[in-house]
Amino acid sequence: MLNTIKKWFSGKGSGEVASIQNATLVRSSDPQVIELLGGAPSASGFPVTADTAMRVSAVYACVRLLAGAIAAIPVSVYKESNTGREEIEPALWWLLNEQPIENWTAASMWEWVIKSICLRGDGFVEIVRSMASIKAMRPLHPDYVEVRKIGDALVYIVTDYQTGEVRAVHQDDMLHFAGFGFNGMRSMSVIQWAAFQSIGVALAADAYSGKFFANGAAPKHIITSPNKMDEGQIDQLKKEYEKKYSGVDNAAKPMVLTQGLTIKEMSMTAGDAQLLESRKFQVIDIARAFGVPPHMIGAQETTSSWGSGVEQMTIGFVKFSLQPYITRLRQELNRKLFRRASPFVEHKMEALLAGDSKAEGEYMRQALGGSQGPGWMTVNELRKAKNLPPITGGDVLYDPTKQQSQQPRPPEQPPHPDQPPQPQQPPRRTEHDEKARSTDSQ
Repeated sequence: MLNTIKKWFSGKGSGEVASIQNATLVRSSDPQVIELLGGAPSASGFPVTADTAMRVSAVYACVRLLAGAIAAIPVSVYKESNTGREEIEPALWWLLNEQPIENWTAASMWEWVIKSICLRGDGFVEIVRSMASIKAMRPLHPDYVEVRKIGDALVYIVTDYQTGEVRAVHQDDMLHFAGFGFNGMRSMSVIQWAAFQSIGVALAADAYSGKFFANGAAPKHIITSPNKMDEGQIDQLKKEYEKKYSGVDNAAKPMVLTQGLTIKEMSMTAGDAQLLESRKFQVIDIARAFGVPPHMIGAQETTSSWGSGVEQMTIGFVKFSLQPYITRLRQELNRKLFRRASPFVEHKMEALLAGDSKAEGEYMRQALGGSQGPGWMTVNELRKAKNLPPITGGDVLYDPTKQQSQQPRPPEQPPHPDQPPQPQQPPRRTEHDEKARSTDSQ
C-alpha cells in the first residue's frame, strides 16, 4: 500500500498533493502512511488521529460527556425592552433548538460542533441566508474547511466531499466555533497537543491487552530440547504449539511435552508489568487534558474535591468544564447572527438541574424569595418554565421589605359545589370590647 501511494504521488503537482494530504491524513491508521502524508505517530508507534482517538474509551467518554451536556442546554433568544429583557421565539429559536437544517436535529448539531472542537480544535456551521433572514444552519466537517486570512477578515474555502465542488464562504456567513489556543485562524486540538502521547499509549495498551487475551491470557514461553533439532523440526514444533495451545479456545487445555522437552516462562505477565495500573493512569491523564473530572467518566477510584452530592458536582462541572465552551458558543452566535447588543442568545443553565428534584426545588424556592430574601422570579414565571398555566396573583415578585398585606397571596378557592357552606362564626369579643359595652350601658 505504501509503495502504491508513493507512486501515485509522483505524478501529481505540489498543490494537488497538499490538498490530498489534508483530506486523507486523519482517515489513515497506518503509521507509515501518516508519516508519508506529513503526520507523525506517537512515541508508542500508534498514530493519533480524530478517528483512532475515539477508539479509546476515555476519549470517547470525555467527548460524549461534554457534547451531550451542552446539547441538552436550551438556547433562548432575548431582546431588550422598556421593562427589561423579554424572551422571544422567532424562527431562529427553531433552528437553534429543534432543526437547523432538514437532515439534522439541533442536539446532533451541537454534539457535532463540540466533538469537532475537542478532536480537531474548531467547529464550523455555515449560515444559509435568504436576503436578510436566516433560513438554515449547515454543519460542516472541519477537514473540508480551509481557513484563509485576508487582512483582518477570514475567508473559508469549503469542499463538498460528495461532489468535490469548492466554494468560498465569507466570515459573516460562517459560525466558526474556536477552541482553546485560537491564533486568529485555527485552534489547538486536544488530541494533538495535551493528550497526544497519552492516547498513543492507550492505543498500544489496548492492542497489547487484546493480543494477550487472544493468546489465552498466557505468557510467552521458551521450549528447550536435550537433543539437537534441525530447522524443519523447530518449525514443526512451533506450528504444533501454536495450533494446540495458543488462543482463547485452548487456554484451559493441559500442555503435554514429550521427547524430554521442557518449557519455561520467557516474559512477565500482565500483572507483573502493571498493565492495569498503566491503563488507569491513562484514563486520568486523558480526562485532565479534556478538562473533565475523572469520576464523571467512570474512574471511580478517584475522588472529587468539589464537594459531595450531585448538585455540587454539577456546579463544578458547569463552572470549570462547560462554561468555557458555552461562552465561546454564545459570543460567536451573537456576533454573527445579530451583530448588535439586542437581540441576543443565552443558554438556560438551569436545565442541567433536571432530574435532581431536591436541587431543582431549592432553586425554585430561592427564586421565589426563600430564606426571607427578595425574589427574582414570580410564581407564573416558574410555572411557565414547567409548562404549567399561569394563576391569578402570580405575577408579583416577593419583597421582604413590604408589609405582609402587600405581598402576593394565593387566590381564594371557591367552595366545592357538593360541599355545604360553612356558617360564619361571630367575631370574638376582647376585654376592651367588654369595658366599652359596660360604659355605654351606664
